[in-house]
Amino acid sequence: MSRSGSPVPEGPRTIHRLEEALVNRIAAGEIIHRPASALKELLENALDARSTQIRVIVKDGGLKLLQIADNGSGIRKGDLPILCERFTTSKISEYSDLLSLATYGFRGEALASISHVAHLSIVTKTKSDSCAWKAFYADGSLTSPKPGGSSDPRPCAGNNGTTITVEDLFYNTTTRLSALRSSSDEYARILDVITRYAVHNPTVSFTCKKEGSRGPEISTPSNSSTPINIKLLYGASVERELLHISTSSKVKEAPDASKKGKGLDDDPDWEAEAYATNANYHAKKITLLLFINHRLVDSMRVKRAIEGVYSTILPKGSSPFVYLSILIAANQVDVNVHPTKREVHFMNEEEIISAIADTIQQKVALQGESRTFEYQTLLTGGVAGGGPSAGPPHEDGSKNKWNARTDDDGDEIMENEIVDEEPSPVPVVKKPLPQHKIRTSMMDQTLDSMFAVKDPSHMPSAEDATPSSRSREDIPDSQCALSSIKDLRDGVIKRRHGGLADILANHIFVGIVDMRLGVSLVQHSTKLYLLNHGVLAEELFYQLALRQFGDFVQIKLHPPPPIRLLIKLAVDSDAEAVLASGLEPDAAVEIIASILTSRSEMLEEYFAMKINRKGELETLPLLLKGYTPNLDRLPLLLMRLGPEVDWSTEGPCFETFLRELAYFYQPGPLNFESNVPPSNPESSLDPSLPGEDKSSRWQVQHVLFPAIRKYLVPHKRMLEDDNAVQVANLPDLYRVFERC
Repeated sequence: MSRSGSPVPEGPRTIHRLEEALVNRIAAGEIIHRPASALKELLENALDARSTQIRVIVKDGGLKLLQIADNGSGIRKGDLPILCERFTTSKISEYSDLLSLATYGFRGEALASISHVAHLSIVTKTKSDSCAWKAFYADGSLTSPKPGGSSDPRPCAGNNGTTITVEDLFYNTTTRLSALRSSSDEYARILDVITRYAVHNPTVSFTCKKEGSRGPEISTPSNSSTPINIKLLYGASVERELLHISTSSKVKEAPDASKKGKGLDDDPDWEAEAYATNANYHAKKITLLLFINHRLVDSMRVKRAIEGVYSTILPKGSSPFVYLSILIAANQVDVNVHPTKREVHFMNEEEIISAIADTIQQKVALQGESRTFEYQTLLTGGVAGGGPSAGPPHEDGSKNKWNARTDDDGDEIMENEIVDEEPSPVPVVKKPLPQHKIRTSMMDQTLDSMFAVKDPSHMPSAEDATPSSRSREDIPDSQCALSSIKDLRDGVIKRRHGGLADILANHIFVGIVDMRLGVSLVQHSTKLYLLNHGVLAEELFYQLALRQFGDFVQIKLHPPPPIRLLIKLAVDSDAEAVLASGLEPDAAVEIIASILTSRSEMLEEYFAMKINRKGELETLPLLLKGYTPNLDRLPLLLMRLGPEVDWSTEGPCFETFLRELAYFYQPGPLNFESNVPPSNPESSLDPSLPGEDKSSRWQVQHVLFPAIRKYLVPHKRMLEDDNAVQVANLPDLYRVFERC
């Protein structure tokens, strides 16, 4: 393909020198990619100043405001005039200083680059100063905050240390600004950077919060430790599975003197410390915190080596959490290979990485040789006991204990070990009265079995009647640093209703009463309850979506339907309501479609809802394995995402979107069908009728109710509108029978 549109020069073009302002702006774009990269540079400056407290305040993902305050050594007033000029630094004086570099920064480009793409102000005070000094910078030079004023630093009140305020980042580079994602995504990247440095620097207190918020999203104490900070920032589920691993060049085996090559004395001195999860921790994505000489870096070689170690230990598709800090002699490391210092090169890289990987593999494999599994035996009238891994007792009082060990081929072998125990005295148990007996069994008949089946093909097979093992897999909370998601998850726990939670967690399913009304019967203890499973399902799917936020399994739609066509179907079915809102149906379709397409990146990243460039819906999030939503409700979902979701604010946006997703997932007919009563009131009780959706009934009984029992955290509002009603109590029924 030939290029067109550019004039053909008559001769070679003239080489000219670029203006200094243009050079500085180009250089700034190489170093400051986004707010998180600016924060990384400023954090490293604060750590170089030997700070023990670092506070970060963010607004609009760092684009409107990014403020970093520390209690470090501060900056001398005499250095302020050249502070933001390029290649001004206190870290090195000549090139040979790079061979013994012990600080994060050394080029002197970070503040200069920021001053060319943002409004920068600095307040600093050293211990010897009687007051703090405030200075404003633009394009690398001191400037006045007001036109016509003096640009010299002004005295002001302040604490020891430095406070750097970056406002309106990329205000003069609109292309870079438009290429960034949403403010919530940029804020998540900022939290990720702070989290990583907080883990590596446990003696430094880090706090980060949004401007105007009451409390910080991240807060770590000073004089802490790496495991404690991992627990605070990544959760107790990660911390309790951590293994402490350390190695160094001193523990390497000396090479055979008869072999040619480098001797041990020629190898660089290095040492490594790691906190890696054991074989009991599984995650979908690897979390690798890599620091080389205290510098946060990326290394594909290290990542591939770690993945290779765990590929033979963890199940397929599972990944570990690894924090790794490597210290190498400064003269063996080249840090000047990347503009943002994200990569470093060092001598004997393959040998060092291989030695570290071997040590991690030995420690993890040794710990994973024996694992303990819990199992439960269902006994009629029995009482659970014996503790983990203990089977029913033998006649001589011994018990079975099952252990798993790994053989030479890497396969797990279950071994049964008999443990002798003293026989315990058998307690005397009073026989309960008949009206207080709990008469339940998994083999009992349900309501569906009471009706004759006209078509045997509609009867579920014995295999189908068993709850899917996939639906019983644990659904862990996704790792998410967004404070809004954490607040929503905390709100679910705070609103928990203990009584209803006990009923749902320990109920026995009796049967579906009416699929149209969404009503089912369950038994708990000696009581029978009528539950609105539609309301319970909607809240369940909201909580499952909140639990898996940002880490959904996808449902692929093939061929992908156009979203405008789906929205139009929903709008046309409710045209009167659309016209009442003051919009024409076609205009409403375009407005809703533009809202969704303009936020396609966010929808794909957070909610696994991919909309391609043609405006076609390719994927949907799968909230519960084994449960397929009614895709006839898809047009209604897309239409409601426009007016029913609060797109203006992060927290309400996520909550309302997940609520609409849960409404789409709940079982039952479409809205306009739910108000039409059946012609025969008794028809809804007959599962053999051709109009009844057998697959929906099966999903409710064998997938939905087991998930409700396992995952739903009910709240008090569910008791309103008769969503859970007690209809019978066995002792009361006995009183009635006694009167008869």
